[in-house]
Amino acid sequence: MTLIALKLKNYFSSRGVAVYLALAFSALSLLLTFILVGVIEISATDSIKSRIGNSLAELATQTSETFDRGMFERYREVHLIASRDDLGMPAIDLPQRRQQLEALQESYPYYAWIGMTNIDGKVLVSTRKMLETTDVSQRPWFKNALNGIYLGDVHEAKLLAKLLPHSTGVANTVNNEPVRFVDIAFPYHDKNGQVSGILAAHLSWQWANDIEQSIVTPMEQRKNVESIIVDKDGKVLLGPTDLKGRTINPPSLKLAQNLGSGHTIETWPDNQRYLVGYSYSKGYQSYPGMGWTILVRQSEADAFSPLKKIQQKVIWTGLASAVLFSLLGLLVARNIILPLRALAKSAQRIQNGEIADIPASPSNNNYFEVQALTSSLNGLVGNLLKKESALKELNLTLEKRVEQRTAELGRALIKVTASETRIQSIIETAQAAFIGVDLHGNFIDWNTQAEKMFGWSRKEVIGKQMSRMILPARFQAIVDEAIEKVVRISELSGSGDSSALAKLNALSFLNHRMERIVLDRQNKEFPIEITISLVHNKDHFFFSAFLHDISDRKEVERMKNDFISTVSHELRTPLTSIRGSIGLLVGGVAGELPAPAKTLLEIASKNCARLVRLINDVLDIEKIESGNMRFDMVSQPLLTLAQHAIDATQGYAAQFNVNLVLQVAPEDIKIQVCADRDRLIQVLINLLSNAIKFSPENDTVTLRIAPHIHTLENWVRLSVIDHGCGIGIEFRQHIFQKFAMADSADSRKKGGTGLGLSISKNLVEQHGGHIGFFSAAGDPTEFFIDLPSLTELSSPDVPEAQTAVERQI
Repeated sequence: MTLIALKLKNYFSSRGVAVYLALAFSALSLLLTFILVGVIEISATDSIKSRIGNSLAELATQTSETFDRGMFERYREVHLIASRDDLGMPAIDLPQRRQQLEALQESYPYYAWIGMTNIDGKVLVSTRKMLETTDVSQRPWFKNALNGIYLGDVHEAKLLAKLLPHSTGVANTVNNEPVRFVDIAFPYHDKNGQVSGILAAHLSWQWANDIEQSIVTPMEQRKNVESIIVDKDGKVLLGPTDLKGRTINPPSLKLAQNLGSGHTIETWPDNQRYLVGYSYSKGYQSYPGMGWTILVRQSEADAFSPLKKIQQKVIWTGLASAVLFSLLGLLVARNIILPLRALAKSAQRIQNGEIADIPASPSNNNYFEVQALTSSLNGLVGNLLKKESALKELNLTLEKRVEQRTAELGRALIKVTASETRIQSIIETAQAAFIGVDLHGNFIDWNTQAEKMFGWSRKEVIGKQMSRMILPARFQAIVDEAIEKVVRISELSGSGDSSALAKLNALSFLNHRMERIVLDRQNKEFPIEITISLVHNKDHFFFSAFLHDISDRKEVERMKNDFISTVSHELRTPLTSIRGSIGLLVGGVAGELPAPAKTLLEIASKNCARLVRLINDVLDIEKIESGNMRFDMVSQPLLTLAQHAIDATQGYAAQFNVNLVLQVAPEDIKIQVCADRDRLIQVLINLLSNAIKFSPENDTVTLRIAPHIHTLENWVRLSVIDHGCGIGIEFRQHIFQKFAMADSADSRKKGGTGLGLSISKNLVEQHGGHIGFFSAAGDPTEFFIDLPSLTELSSPDVPEAQTAVERQI
């Protein structure tokens, strides 16, 4: 082989451009020929494949229609008999009924059994007296017929398997398979239209075998195809022996259920590729169909064997055409190359120093391009001689500069590598899991603790989409939207917007601890505590996050909440009963009570009510912390919610002689928020009730709606303002904690559970908002709720006195 290759190399080098040009003509002719052959082959292939596939699809459709029409005849036949007026008449004796049923059975041998039952499921009469007096009320066909389902899918015989006579052929097994039936059952009625019982017929599955043999088997022998009948659950009813009774789920089954009929190419569990024609049974006229799918398959090699013969003919024809065009190209190349060969010989003489330039050839022997090339080569030779010496000097200088730059780059690389190694060592030794995510949402860093926490190695996650790997599906869109928001703001930073960095730092999910739910490699959800930072590295940003698994802490909290919930539920029922009983006694149901006893009962009633409120608050806390609190978030006017809260607390304010005022600017009346109506009203009522309790008599509590700028976006603020005693400095940091009260004696005097503000804080945060307060000595106390607004807001700097519209209760 080496010797042959050497000879070919010497041959081509000695032949020069003429051979290469001839080869180019030959290759081009071959390429064009193969392209043409390919186009013809593709066109013919698609047409033939489609025709073969359509033939299998037509066979599947024909089989499906034959099954549907056959089932329709039996379905209609049983239905017509069940609809006869005399069927429910008791005057006709049982032998006469049996004779009628046996006559029907003889008219169609595939009826394995026909019988009539009464309304209680007892078989009154049947063919050959089989199952007479038997209770079939628990059989599916009896129950389904009473419920309006008149067809039962293929099933094995239960009661009749041993009773059917073998001489009929119905009870005989096919290929040692058990006897199977299709049930058809209709209720029949008496003369008053009342259901008297069920007329049922068991259609032998031998009927389907005979249809397969009459339609599909001849086609199988001629074309080597296989037919498969699959029920609606994917179980093979009829087909090859290795598939019968198995549940399959090939793509063609789904295509049939979606498209009805067609063909496709797919790989089956035996690792063979088949061309499959499919058709979905949709019933016929009044027969609703059983949801069967007919699949007719043929191995891809057998199906397309005619196509391969056509392909071979096309290829041989193309090769013959290519050889012919190659010979023609060789002759043309020889005529073109003769002037170039003379030019090459002159250039070689210049190289040997025999001549200083290329002599001009007679114009009648050369074409224009050769003459132009001769002139250009003469000028080029002169220039090359001049620049040769200059190039040698330049090469010496360039080698020195390359050596210096290489040394500098080596030193810089050592420094960068050392810095990266130090940072990576710090991240790897951290006790928390660390991940890095770029602005495309892809992982760029993943330490050892992250591998332990999630189960994925660093190699498996780097470059993958973060939201799709470790976040539940319900949170993915939210995280993707947050990343897109950061991308938009960072683009403003790159364009010179000085406020862009401030907007990035103001994002609510950055630089503070949050609790979130994530997924591990086994798709198991678990809670984490996460701190996210946005890092600006030269000309790009990326997210860095430290994560802690808090599953153990959440489990302890869940156990605590379960205990509280159980105790609260167990207390609420007896307390409600006690409260109702005491209320009846106070109301005089048991007669007039002495004044001291009545006073004690009133005190007990108030304390019961207080305990019920406490339990309800505890249950709300438990629902929120366990994630079982449901929210119906819809867009709605904020003013309407505020008015409902005012109306709900009007009676309570009257008890304390306190006035309520709703304050909103005219241009802000139509502000809308996305909120759960009942939960937001619950928060406002709680804040209004607290303000009323701690306000002086004849004072005013104000509920104000006003625009608010939050993280450079439009929000809305609801404020509840009172002129009470204010909040002590030492209590302010605990005010939103559970069971927090400023003063125990005062709380007993004013009432309350100490859970209202904690519940309100959780409900507001579930709405994506914030809750807070302002309190200073000598100034009104203001509790406020900030929520995202769905409406373009007015400027929040307009003086309140000029814009307020008040509604006083």
